[in-house]
Amino acid sequence: MSDADNPPTQEQLDRYAEQFNQSQTMRFFGARLSFPQGQKVVISLPEVRVEHRGGLGTAAVNGGIIAALFDYAIGCTPALKDPTRRAATMQLSMSFERPLLGDSVRAEATIDSAGTSTLFASARMYDAQGQVCARCQGVVKLSRMKWASGQSPAIN
Repeated sequence: MSDADNPPTQEQLDRYAEQFNQSQTMRFFGARLSFPQGQKVVISLPEVRVEHRGGLGTAAVNGGIIAALFDYAIGCTPALKDPTRRAATMQLSMSFERPLLGDSVRAEATIDSAGTSTLFASARMYDAQGQVCARCQGVVKLSRMKWASGQSPAIN
């Protein structure tokens, strides 16, 4: 992982997000990744679709969708340190505080602490009005393996 004196540039993070956003999964899901000011990870779902809604006739975003968005957000936090290395989410712990309603959703994640092979991160999920509806803490395993492109996520 790059040291604190050499964090990735905004250009590197923007390229990482651009390639990640082109993946089939992100396009199918309708989500977007960004790294505002290189300080945090933002996963946005600008349009909550009917298939994102919960069961039992509710208009709230389904818990499985929330979990997936948290996985994306927490899983991309290592890029804030070194966008050239692969990583995998090892653990997520979520709490749901209120129904996530509205037509858009945003998750924001930050690094709590990082070692050479493990990173701890936390995230919050916001509704369209900016209210926190869910929280998450996660653990990410950092790989020594670089992305196939050598710079950021490979597009398959």
